[in-house]
Amino acid sequence: MDLTSKPIPARKLGILISSRPEQPSFRHGVRLAGTALRAGVDVYLYCIDDGVLGVNDPELQTLKSTGLKLYACAYGAQRRNLPINEAAMFAGLTIVNDLMASTDRFISFNG
Repeated sequence: MDLTSKPIPARKLGILISSRPEQPSFRHGVRLAGTALRAGVDVYLYCIDDGVLGVNDPELQTLKSTGLKLYACAYGAQRRNLPINEAAMFAGLTIVNDLMASTDRFISFNG
């Protein structure tokens, strides 16, 4: 047995949520993120379209404090007159492309 081998890298999960916070698909995406984090998965969650309305969701912010990498669409926030603040990393669609390319799985929750 080789004790000098490198540790296995953590799995990476990308989640895109475009539904409003009161819709079941938003809640399902947040619950999946929490389950994956507790299982030791690196989770990247991007809120787009109406999903940006849920960036300040208490459950989502709790997950962020425990390791969730939370992103939100800057354009979507601007269109909905939402302030760009520290609740998430506000960015463009290039980030979605990067997440799709660099995660082991990428899942989308739509309303």
